[in-house]
Amino acid sequence: MDVNRRRFGKALLGGAASYGRIVGANERLGFALVGSGRRGRDVMKAFLGTGRAHLAVIADVYNVQRDRARQALGTALEVASDEEALAKPGVDAVLIASPDHLHLSQASRALRAAKHVFLEKPMVHSFEQGAALRGEVHQSGRVLQAGQQQRSGAHYLEARERYFASGRIGKVAMVRTNWSNFPWQTRRIAPGPKPGGLDWRRFLGPAPYVPWSFDRYDAWRYFPDYGGGVLADIFTHWADVAQWFMGDASPVQATALGGIYQLNDGRGNPDTVNAIVQYKGWNLSFESTVLPVRDDRPTVVFHGTGGTLDIARDGYVFTPAQGAVEQAKATGSLEAAHGNNFFDAVVKGAVLNSGVEVGIESCLPQMMARASYWTRRMVRFDAHKNEIQPE
Repeated sequence: MDVNRRRFGKALLGGAASYGRIVGANERLGFALVGSGRRGRDVMKAFLGTGRAHLAVIADVYNVQRDRARQALGTALEVASDEEALAKPGVDAVLIASPDHLHLSQASRALRAAKHVFLEKPMVHSFEQGAALRGEVHQSGRVLQAGQQQRSGAHYLEARERYFASGRIGKVAMVRTNWSNFPWQTRRIAPGPKPGGLDWRRFLGPAPYVPWSFDRYDAWRYFPDYGGGVLADIFTHWADVAQWFMGDASPVQATALGGIYQLNDGRGNPDTVNAIVQYKGWNLSFESTVLPVRDDRPTVVFHGTGGTLDIARDGYVFTPAQGAVEQAKATGSLEAAHGNNFFDAVVKGAVLNSGVEVGIESCLPQMMARASYWTRRMVRFDAHKNEIQPE
């Protein structure tokens, strides 16, 4: 991505202009939770645990999900749409944890309503949406943080400084990533009538209309209309860590192979996939299956001439080419740390760890891999035309 554009984005979103955008710079941020499923509840709980946020309203297309969130998070106000939530008093910011295909429209509406936005990854569902979201953020003048929580993790920041900034890792030619075994993506969803409290058309949003199907709602990650499967869910995180540590967010070409090898249940996205993304001077690989294979430590491994860094959410291990192994354990919640960075950006004008440019950059490798998987061809990123092209 263009360095000047990235710097402009950081200056706009992290400068002093952000200070005092809410009433009372020392008050807690009032949140609307848009998308109150498992991930939305977990992140909102972490935010509430900081003591710097309160939940003003829950918005979800399904009344059962709203009730689960209300019981877990302790607020009484719930609505069916993000538009209704934005109109409620006391909403300073919006946590969007809805399916991927709704991210752009919901984030855009929130920004136009002068709300700050914390947007779960992947920020956008297609590459073309990145430019649209960037424009919305810049025009609004509001803070948008992408949910790349590793960016705020103390042990990630320490490892980057200790081994990359210092040069101890040496020359890195290969970064390997893996993460498998996702029980919620192996379920068989029994067909059934649409619940009365579920707004199907609102769930579909900009996606093509299809008749009601319980699996499309309850297991939306199975279907490319709504999500990108493990490439979008998981590779987005690990590619972001790799690009951040390497200081290189400019992939050149990518290839991906996989398929539905075991779970022939009507899903569209692969149950197993391997991807390789090439940069100028190094390769990034990713392997994943949703199947219940043993996967004790999902990780990112940097292979350098000075040593190997194996870093995950629970800590890191550095094995130097010569000398003793160095280890560190993670402390604290990544979600809370990332939330605190968001709060500081809104209230104090602090620099965001994962603003809109980082969010867009983290999506590009997995979108290239997805394009390769679906076309069965190697793809290239044309930086001049700003588009993914088949080889």
